[in-house]
Amino acid sequence: MVKKFSQLYLEARRAFLDSEGPEHASLLARSLLCYLSGKTPEQLLADRDKYAWEDLCDAMEDAVRRILAEEPLAYVLGEWDFYGMKLHVDRNVLIPRDDTCAVAGLAIRKGLFLDQEPRILDLCTGSGCIGLAVAKRVKDARVTLADISKEALAVARKNIALHKLTGRVSCVQADALAEPAAFLGKFDMIVSNPPYITAKEMEELPVSVKDYEPHLALFGGEDGLDFYRAIVKNYTKALKPGGFLCFEFGMGQGDDVCKILEQGGFTVLDRVKDDNDIERAVLAQYGRKEEA
Repeated sequence: MVKKFSQLYLEARRAFLDSEGPEHASLLARSLLCYLSGKTPEQLLADRDKYAWEDLCDAMEDAVRRILAEEPLAYVLGEWDFYGMKLHVDRNVLIPRDDTCAVAGLAIRKGLFLDQEPRILDLCTGSGCIGLAVAKRVKDARVTLADISKEALAVARKNIALHKLTGRVSCVQADALAEPAAFLGKFDMIVSNPPYITAKEMEELPVSVKDYEPHLALFGGEDGLDFYRAIVKNYTKALKPGGFLCFEFGMGQGDDVCKILEQGGFTVLDRVKDDNDIERAVLAQYGRKEEA
């Protein structure tokens, strides 16, 4: 059954009002209709009394149903914005979060001062969001996106192509918990947002995360630190002399992550907070502190 654009918007808004405030319900309904119709908000307003096509009506009904089941909007849309980039996402990868801008920014700032054509590894890459943000801003960087999940790498490859970075960015399957393959070579910097959710926190995750986002990319072991220990132990050998390691970590994990780095022979250079004033990322150098 075909409906007017105004009716599609109002029905979606009404459906969301039970779980969202009026302002967010309106924004959500408008965002969905804009995305699915390909129209701007201004065009929707101008066309509010026109009839939408049947496929659009069906798509809106399906999208509203999925969101009411607490599926994240990013998966419903199939895309999400991160660090000024639009990225393809699906349920094989974590949704890029604003928190992760902290580690991306830290890696970019260091990347701009590395030697010419630096090699940078984004380990546990998921959608490729961090590595691609680095590649977009460090114009001569050669970036490798690595993940154990073939499905995640398929998403990352789509995003490489989407941003026309196939000349400088590549994908490889790699296990962050195991020794790196010799063919990977040496990197000037490794950046990683590894799984860091503890066993207790996994039990308390909201439905939108627990039922939809990949647990492989979330669970970091009993204390959430398994991947930090493994990466420092195994991937330090994949760094060039004096190379850098840049980690995102969970709330309250900063001291433990820095201790792991220092025990592994790294010197912590910088610890930064996200936009919510929560400490979120660290930059460390192997072997010695970078000279001024």
